[in-house]
Amino acid sequence: MTIAIIVFLTVFIGSCMQRISGMGLGLVGGPVLMLVMGPVNGILVLNVLATINALMTTLTVRKNVNWKYFAVIASVLVFGAVPGAIMVREVSPDWLLLVAGTLLLLALSVVTAGKRYVPRVEGYVPMAASGIVAGFMNTLAGIAGPAITVYSTAARWDQRMYAATLQPIFMVSGALSFIIKQFTGAGDLGTIDPAIWPLGLFGMAAGIFAGVKIAPRISRQKAHQLALALAVLGGLTAVIRGLIGLVG
Repeated sequence: MTIAIIVFLTVFIGSCMQRISGMGLGLVGGPVLMLVMGPVNGILVLNVLATINALMTTLTVRKNVNWKYFAVIASVLVFGAVPGAIMVREVSPDWLLLVAGTLLLLALSVVTAGKRYVPRVEGYVPMAASGIVAGFMNTLAGIAGPAITVYSTAARWDQRMYAATLQPIFMVSGALSFIIKQFTGAGDLGTIDPAIWPLGLFGMAAGIFAGVKIAPRISRQKAHQLALALAVLGGLTAVIRGLIGLVG
């Protein structure tokens, strides 16, 4: 029950931030769920909840989605998701914590401190490359957003279009990660406590509702910065937990 309550609070905060800024559930939920449920089950739960969350959010922002860009990125997610699932199946939990936490911190460092140094890019090749990386990172750590953020920054996407287009990408990447894990044996829903699902869904609905109410009163930038700060803390904790497990 304690874990279920943590899932509820995590999904609530992440869903609220995602509705406001475009990202949040993966950034906040990935590190927390990895730590309380383990890197395999935690990210599996996040993949399922993130898919539903992104579907619900997509319905509210669909007018601002660039469906052509979505099609390019979504079509290549599978090329990163498959090797990600194989890694989840073959690598020990401690190594997964270490690798996932390190990837998250590297991605966040590029999105934040390195953002100003990202050169401008154009064309579908770098867009597709960002999709492949997003598919891998989402399957491994539940974080597709940073890879797309790096590309969108380099391509100078409009902020409103970027935040909206992320949602159907998250929907497809979450569903792909879940399906591929089931087929490859990298995850098993049967090992998840059934209490997780109703509390997770309730937290999601409440978070989206709160985000709709709060959005006019808080800037996207502030909500995004808070999500990034929480993600850094979670990433550091995952790295430390992984190192302790490997050394011990």
